[in-house]
Amino acid sequence: MTFALHGIPVSKGIAIGKAVLISRAALEVSHYLVEPGKEEAEAQKLLDAFEQVRQELNQLRKGLPKDAPQEMAAFLDVHGMILADPALAEKPIKLIRSERMNAAWALTTELNDLLEQFADIEDPYLKERASDIRQVAERVVKALNAQKKDSLDSADIMSSGDLGADSIIVAHDIAPHDMLRFKDSAFTGFVTDLGGKTSHTAIVARSMEIPAVVGVRHASEMIRHGDWLVLDGEQGIVVVAPDDNLLEEYRKLQALDLKETRKLKQLKHSKTETADRVEIELFANIELPEDAVQALKLGAVGVGLFRSEFLFMDRKQALPDEEQQFSEYRRVVDLMHGLPVNIRTIDVGADKALGAGGSDVSQTGISPLGLRAIRWSLTEPEIFLTQLRAILRASAYGQARIMIPMLAHAKEIDETFRLIEKAKQQLHQRGQSFNPNIQVGAMIEIPAAALVLPLFINRFDFLSIGTNDLIQYTLAIDRADHAVAHLYDPLHPAILHLLANIIEQAKRANIPIAVCGEMAGDPSLTRLLLGMGLTDFSMHFSQLLLVKREILKANVGLLKSRVPRVLKAYEPEEQAKALERLMA
Repeated sequence: MTFALHGIPVSKGIAIGKAVLISRAALEVSHYLVEPGKEEAEAQKLLDAFEQVRQELNQLRKGLPKDAPQEMAAFLDVHGMILADPALAEKPIKLIRSERMNAAWALTTELNDLLEQFADIEDPYLKERASDIRQVAERVVKALNAQKKDSLDSADIMSSGDLGADSIIVAHDIAPHDMLRFKDSAFTGFVTDLGGKTSHTAIVARSMEIPAVVGVRHASEMIRHGDWLVLDGEQGIVVVAPDDNLLEEYRKLQALDLKETRKLKQLKHSKTETADRVEIELFANIELPEDAVQALKLGAVGVGLFRSEFLFMDRKQALPDEEQQFSEYRRVVDLMHGLPVNIRTIDVGADKALGAGGSDVSQTGISPLGLRAIRWSLTEPEIFLTQLRAILRASAYGQARIMIPMLAHAKEIDETFRLIEKAKQQLHQRGQSFNPNIQVGAMIEIPAAALVLPLFINRFDFLSIGTNDLIQYTLAIDRADHAVAHLYDPLHPAILHLLANIIEQAKRANIPIAVCGEMAGDPSLTRLLLGMGLTDFSMHFSQLLLVKREILKANVGLLKSRVPRVLKAYEPEEQAKALERLMA
C-alpha cells in the first residue's frame, strides 16, 4: 500500500531506492543493584567503558579518509569533548556508590536528566545537540555490554549486503561516527525519525550533496526493510511503496533535478552580478570551522555569520577557555585565506543557559525576550572578555571581525565597546598580537534597533539584519510555539517596511549592510531583497548557488521600480499581485 510520510527537508534532491533499516540503538538497559562492597568495582567498570569509547573515537579521528566531509572531524571532536567532560561520569558514579545502581542504569539515569533539560531549550541548533550526548551515552552502554561490533554489521542492519547505490538508509537517528562508515558505502539518501535543519545528519547530508529528510516521526517503525521509497528532499516527503505511475513521475523529476544540479555547479566560477551589472557579494553562515571549506568551494566571499555557540553547547561542560576558543576562531580565519569572518559573540541565556566550572549561571524561564545574547554576556563580563580576547587574537591572522547580537540600548553599546577596549588592553599587557583596528558590527534583530538605526550607523563598522529574530519580535511570535508558527511570515508588510527602511538608511550612510537570516538564503525572496537595494547576502553555504542563479537573472533597476508597489500593498491579494509583477 502506498502512503506518504512528512518531515523536515534538509538536503535537496530526489532519491529513489530500497529502504535499509538500521535498528534503533535505544538505551534500554537492565536495572539491578550491585552487591554491597562491589560499588567501586562497578564504578571502575563505567570508567573503563568511557576510556574504551575515548580510544575508539581517537582511532576513528586518526583514520578519517581524505575524502570524508570536513564536518566529520568536527563532530568527532564534539563527541570527544562530551566524553572528556568529567560531569558526565560524576553523577552516575555517585549513584553507583550511594544507590548501588549498576553502571548502565546509573548512566542512563543521568542521561534522562540531561535530555529533559535540553527539551526546554528553544534554540533549534542547541536543542539538537541533545542527540550528541545521547549518542555518546549509547556508545558507552555498548562498551559496558561488551558490544564492540561495528555499527554496520548484521546486528544493526537487517542485511548489510543490501547497501548499494539504490539504498536509502532509514534510522531513528544517525551518529557522526556511523556516518563515517556510510561514507564508504554506496547509498542514495537518508531518512531519520529525529533531527532538524541543524542536526549532524542534516549537515553531513548537505556536505555530501545527498537528499535527506529528517524529523519523520516513526519512520523507522512504519517503513519495512526492503520497501521501495521515494525521498523528496525539496518538499520533505517520503513516499513508501510508490506505484509504477508515481515511480515513473518521480524518475522524470529526478532526471530534471540532476540536470539542474549540474547546470547549477557551473555557476561556481562565474562573477556574482546582476543582468544590469550590479555586483553582489555572497557570504556564508557557518556553525563549524570546517564549513568554511565548502563555503569557499561554492564561491562565498567571506563568512557573514559564524555562530560561536557550537563551542558552548553542552551546559554540563565547563566553558571553553581562551586558548580553546582562539584555536577554533583562528582555524576559521586560516581556512578563509584572508576573506572576512564575522564571529558573532555567544548567543545564549535564559533557555540556553550554561554552567561553567560547576558554577550556575542559569536563569529561570524560557522566554526569547529574556536574558540572552549580549544581555547575557554583559552580566558575565569575565566570560565575555575571554571570548573577546580569543577573537582579537584570531584577528592577527586574518580578517576576523566581531559581531554583537541583540543590541537595542545605547548603554549596551557603550558597555560592549568598553569591554572590547579592556580586552585589547589585557592583550597589550601580555604582549599578544591582535588587530587594533578590528571591525565591530551589530546585528539588527530587534524592532527597537531598526527604529533607532542612526544610533547603530554612527557607532559600528557594519550591520547585519538577523531576519529570523526580527520577524519573531516584530510579529510577537515565539518560533518554538507550534500554535502560532503559521503566523511567522517574512512577507508581512511590517517586516518588508522594516527591511526596506534599514537597507535604505544604511546605504545612504555608506555603511555595509547584509541580511544573514533565512530570508537571505531563500531564492524566492532574492529579487525582492535586490529591489530593496541589498547587495550583501549571507546564508547557509548549501543555498549559495541557488541564490546566485536568481541574482544572475535579475535586473536591479527594474526591480527597484517595482518594489514601491509591493511596499504599498497591505491586503494579501494586493500584495500577491505586486509580488507576482516583481518576479515577472
